[in-house]
Amino acid sequence: MNSLVVTILIFLVIGATGLVANLVIGRLVRKDNPSKEKGQIYECGEEPVGTAWIQFDLRFYVVALLFVVFDVEIAFFFPWAVVFGSSVKLGDERVPVEQRIEIAKRLDPTATALPTPAAANAFAHFAFVELLTFFGILLVGFAYLWRRGDLEWVRSVAGQLIPDRPDPEEISHAAA
Repeated sequence: MNSLVVTILIFLVIGATGLVANLVIGRLVRKDNPSKEKGQIYECGEEPVGTAWIQFDLRFYVVALLFVVFDVEIAFFFPWAVVFGSSVKLGDERVPVEQRIEIAKRLDPTATALPTPAAANAFAHFAFVELLTFFGILLVGFAYLWRRGDLEWVRSVAGQLIPDRPDPEEISHAAA
């Protein structure tokens, strides 16, 4: 078997063993003392009002989804910033050769030669354009959500188009 497969299998066995061991130990150690109060719904120290089977407002999910989307997208900026900064330092001829070799080894441990300053600057420009493209796509998505009104916590009913309904009295007069 491949050593990677063996490593993954060992990792899974150790993880499953740890999980089962914790569940069994918890079952043996904790008291089983159910009561009416313990079975009651608890929400932030407040007494429960009404049933637990209510429909949550969709705005909570939209806000959470928007946070996750933009938070994950921003996390992608960090590696690009590191690559861009390192490429700029590699392209700067004023940086000592020893430091440039160290930067190049961090970027690519298998590298055998130091890239030329022109190549490093070209890569820095490429990384910057890629970063701007990525940021532009984020801004288009943000503008789309803003235009749709998904970023507003409470949407105005007055802003929505409601078709004109005929007056019931006009309908009765027209029928007569």
